Formats: sequence, structure tokens, C-alpha cells
Amino acid sequence: MNKKKNQVRKHDPIVYFADIAVQNLEQKKTLPSKFKRMLGRFRLKEKVAGKKVAIKMHFGSGIGYTTIHPVFIRILVEELKNAGAAQISVMDRKADDGIPRGYTPEVLGCNVISTFGDTGKYLYKDRIGFKGLDYALYGGEAVDSDFFIDLSHIKGHGSCGFGGAMKNIAMGVVPHETRTKLHGLEGGISYDPEKCDMCKKCIESCPNNAIWLEGDKKDKRVSIFHNCTYCQHCILICPNHALDVDDRKFVDFSKGMARVTKKFLQKFDPQNLLFINFLLNITVFCDCWGFTTASLVPDIGIIASRDIIAAETASLDMIKTEDLLPNGMPKNRGLLDEGNHLFERIHAKDPYHMLRELEKIYNCSSKYDLKEVK
Repeated sequence: MNKKKNQVRKHDPIVYFADIAVQNLEQKKTLPSKFKRMLGRFRLKEKVAGKKVAIKMHFGSGIGYTTIHPVFIRILVEELKNAGAAQISVMDRKADDGIPRGYTPEVLGCNVISTFGDTGKYLYKDRIGFKGLDYALYGGEAVDSDFFIDLSHIKGHGSCGFGGAMKNIAMGVVPHETRTKLHGLEGGISYDPEKCDMCKKCIESCPNNAIWLEGDKKDKRVSIFHNCTYCQHCILICPNHALDVDDRKFVDFSKGMARVTKKFLQKFDPQNLLFINFLLNITVFCDCWGFTTASLVPDIGIIASRDIIAAETASLDMIKTEDLLPNGMPKNRGLLDEGNHLFERIHAKDPYHMLRELEKIYNCSSKYDLKEVK
């Protein structure tokens, strides 16, 4: 299929935008109809006919309900079918995670699978060679596709600053082992027993069952096991700040994310890549928390581009601090005084930093030409 790396890439600065605002009350003026017209701009018949297409997204977990709505995914699948795709699969780490949110073959009209295959061990290994990130493992179902669609829900993220297309690859197509190495670049987790009141919220919030708290109020001990991915859920949930990162190295973490993303993207001819970001239900934390909070800002729309950094930059540029909604932040938290972007004033991390790191090492650009799809 001529999908693999070593292809010369010409930067495509065009970013298409479908605004959620409607001109009048007609179905054809609403966002799903605009999304269908947006997909038409990419001439899918020329790109996907006869190919195996992977749609990588985040299924969410728990009782979260603001991941990408199945209506949009079904529209995308139907357009790919009409374009002659030989096989279409929607994927994330665990296929069953999608069931509570309607991500099933009956609803979406295609296969719903694990990125890592039926056994969870269908993986490819690639050398990275950056500090503790000596290598990365990648999901075989994503790697073996001929055409890769990065379908992302934009939201805040405690580790990355924000979650979007880049996180959907660097954290989404890799297993637990590689995520641990990535998070480890930022620093380990420290524990202050003097601040701990043994509420055990850290244990309840851990998605990997990696924390064990024992003893009593006079003799408290916390153990963090090897299956910790350093996702920092425990740090963010602790009401007394008893847990923290030993040595915050966001620069190293960003460089690691960029290198893992680059290695994956280089497996494809650039013409076999498409990046779609949904700027709807933009919440303070990632969908992996397993619950949903109020939106930070009003819904904006959908962004799509062949350039990952153009899509990510355009998405961030549309999220404004002045648009913050009254219920968007938890009541026990306020915005930080410093920071140029809303996400930076929430998570103390410049969300553009990871993008700049990828732009340095991969043929992509933060410069874009925004074209609205009516």
C-alpha cells in the first residue's frame, strides 16, 4: 500500500474548521452535516480506496459521558465506506471500554477493537534512545493499518497540559510499559506522611491499582507499585498535597512525547494520515478519569488537517481564558496567576511546548491557514 516511512513530506498548512454555531434552524446547517462536508474536502476516495483504515480515539472509562459522540464516528465510518475502504476499525486500548458510551459495531457500523490485538500483546518495538525512554512499544493494529485517522477529543490534562492528537498517539497507541517510561521522564512520586490524613482518595483515583496505604495515623506508609504509570491522578486528587512529583521535568517529558509521536508518524506516508480534533465538552481533566465535569468553555466545533501540529495549534488558539464558564473549574480550585493559555493557568504547563518539540524533529508546522466549512 506504500504507506510506510521515508516519504518526502510537503507541509500542508490548511486547517478546516466546522463551527458549532448554526446560521439557521436547518439540519444541513448543524455540526454533523458540516462534519460530513468537511470530510469531503480531503478527497477520501483517492486516499482510502482498498485500504485498511484505523480510527484511533479515546473510549473514556467509568461513568464519563463527554467523549466524542457516536453520531460523528458513524458519519466518518460511512464516508470511509463510500470512499471504498477495504476495512475500517475504531480502536483504543480496551475495546470493552467503549460499550458504555455506545462505541459498538452495531452503532458505529465497523469493527471496534483493541489497539493491541485480541491478546493485548500485539506490539511492535522501536528504539527511541532518549534518557530513560530507551524504546517504545506500539499497538500492532494501529501500525499495520494503511491509513491512520487520529480522532481526538480536546480537553485539559494534568501531565501533558492538554490532551489532543499528539497525546492520542504518544499515550494512546502505546501500552502500559511505554506510558510508564514517558511519565517517568517528568519525575517520580514523593509522599509526605505529615500531610496525609489517610482519606485514601489516591487509592480510589488510581486507574492502575498501583497504590497501597497501610498503617495508622501515627505510622502511615504508602507504597507505589511497579504498575504505576506516573499519570499523577493521585497527586491531583489529594486534598492535602501529600503526594507530589519529585523533580518536575516537563521539558524532558515533552521531548519524550515528541519522539514517540514522531517514530509512529514516520511509519506512514503523510498522505495516509488525517488528524481530527473535537472541541466539544472541553473539560478540566482527561476522559481517562472515568467521570465528567462541566465544560471549561462553550463548545467550539471541529478541526481537521493533514498536519498534526497545525491542527493542534489551531485547536489551542480557539480556547480562550476569557471564555471560561462559571462551573468549568472545580469549586476548590482557581486559575493560577501566571500563564498565557487557559490550560497553562490550570495545570501550570504550557500546552504549546510539546507541539514545539515535535515541530523541531518532524516535518510539521504550527503555521496554518484556517478555512471554515459552512
